[in-house]
Amino acid sequence: MPNKKTRPQPRTNAGAREEAAAPQSTLKDLLSADTLQKLKERAESIKAEERERAEAKRAAEEAARKAEEKRLAGDFGHLLDNSGLDWKSFK
Repeated sequence: MPNKKTRPQPRTNAGAREEAAAPQSTLKDLLSADTLQKLKERAESIKAEERERAEAKRAAEEAARKAEEKRLAGDFGHLLDNSGLDWKSFK
């Protein structure tokens, strides 16, 4: 059984060392300026659509809550259930 000192070291390829030494290209470097600008504009439009969608959802939830509140305000059973039972304070 070989011990750690006599174990052969793994070899590295010369090509791997050359690739590591070469500067890495990013997607931003490979794209043209107008394509990059179009992507940025598309990202901004998607964010704007998401904000509008969230605002519309919030407004719909608010309208539904107000409608339910208005409906329950006319329901005598609901008002009786949720009113205080201490009638002495109203004398």
